[in-house]
Amino acid sequence: MTQQTHEPGSTTTAPTTPAPPKTAATATATTTTATTTVTTIREAGPWPPASPPLADPRPLGELRVWPRTFHDRLTAPLPGLKAMARFAREGSVRPGREGLADVPRLPYEPGPLPRVAADTVSVTWAGHASWIVRIGGLTVLTDPVWSRRILGTPARVTPVGVPWETLPRVDAVVVSHNHYDHLDAPTLRRLPRDAPVFVPAGLGRWFRRRRFTTVTELDWWEAAELSGVRFDFVPAHHWSKRTLIDTCHSLWGGWVLTAADGGRVYFAGDTGYGDWFSRIGRRYPGIDLALMPIGAYDPRWWLSDVHLDPEEAVRATQDLGARRMAPMHWGTFILSAEPVLEPLTRVRAAWERAELAREDLWDLPVGGSRILERASSESAVS
Repeated sequence: MTQQTHEPGSTTTAPTTPAPPKTAATATATTTTATTTVTTIREAGPWPPASPPLADPRPLGELRVWPRTFHDRLTAPLPGLKAMARFAREGSVRPGREGLADVPRLPYEPGPLPRVAADTVSVTWAGHASWIVRIGGLTVLTDPVWSRRILGTPARVTPVGVPWETLPRVDAVVVSHNHYDHLDAPTLRRLPRDAPVFVPAGLGRWFRRRRFTTVTELDWWEAAELSGVRFDFVPAHHWSKRTLIDTCHSLWGGWVLTAADGGRVYFAGDTGYGDWFSRIGRRYPGIDLALMPIGAYDPRWWLSDVHLDPEEAVRATQDLGARRMAPMHWGTFILSAEPVLEPLTRVRAAWERAELAREDLWDLPVGGSRILERASSESAVS
């Protein structure tokens, strides 16, 4: 495997916008209210600076010219004819009857969205890779998929955790890549066309054709800023394709959201394991929470380059230097052959083997919420 090292913006000067979090170690206290748990952080010491310095934010809605293809960003070759033939021969794309038996046990506990102040961070898992992230006073949706069914996949096995009509005003949307389980046209049609959208390089045309008016396309390591919150687009070990003729015509990646007070959330999108995680951790020290995919990994010979398994997700969280991890990309759509509850049981076991604090694994049910607030915060929780 050849690692892509392209890092646009790596020689630019540090921005004058959000500084990294101020702590290198923290003490925490937790309080649980209904389906929402509040974690309070007490600060303890400075974080090291980003290395290399972060790029200056680019203008919102900037029109840019991109390469026709991003094949050079692949960190592993796409499957060839031999692999495709094996996949067709084995046909192992869904769990067997035993693997599906636990569908009724998948954790689903919808609750009201927590009320939070501008200086708190909260996350609510709507299912799959869709989160409602409240950060810096903004409400941000990640890879929003509220549809019951997506192209080529059976209907979701757990309902959406948050009814669309209960969402507050959506201040921004981030999209990791253009696969149908992450870029859902019927869901996006529900958004007002002036909602700011942050997307990978090459994907802006798709949104502008649908009359979105503020579409910001970014390359890896680039950033934009909205109302004091910084949106950085970072690499992932994945690929893109939406039609028969557009393989890797747009980029793929994750997002680091940083509030003015230093609160920082990493959304991985969809990714395999590799050295991007340690690079992201060096450039964005002090990640408070990593939203990490743990499902759609079996058969491993077919999916290891593009999807983390649970043990790799824990390792990647450690590589990032993130304080906490919230699993996602499991228990919603059946995309591969592992038993439906296996990602959860394996990630819990891997977290324990790594001797990480149990309270830092935010293994939420679909519809569940967690709040991260600083000790001085006076935010209310419903």
